[in-house]
Amino acid sequence: MRASIRRRPLLGPIYRIAVAIVGSAIIIGGLLLVPLPGPGWLIVFLGLGILATEFRWASRLLGWSRYQLGRWSEWTRRRSRWVQTAMGLGVACIVVGIFAGYIAWRGAPGWVPGWVPGAGGGSQ
Repeated sequence: MRASIRRRPLLGPIYRIAVAIVGSAIIIGGLLLVPLPGPGWLIVFLGLGILATEFRWASRLLGWSRYQLGRWSEWTRRRSRWVQTAMGLGVACIVVGIFAGYIAWRGAPGWVPGWVPGAGGGSQ
């Protein structure tokens, strides 16, 4: 399919631009989700994978990222269960701190039940 797109002088650049826009939008969305619990980094890597289908720099960056992730995984696997648990709790504290800071700054969203302390029916 990509070969037939590249054979057409107008369609090839339009396709590359579309891939760049879609991949970049997915990366930006994933980066916005990184501090929240969930698949933020997975979404970033998905967007990078989309860009890697058309751009050599993205392919190299994706390969480097996969290598570093493998190194990090191996490093954490060699640590004791206690250290792994402490690292997980540290990440959980950071996430809770981000939520608490947001609620202190903006107030609780409207969908939070009124019985939650500080919710007061929500501010949005």
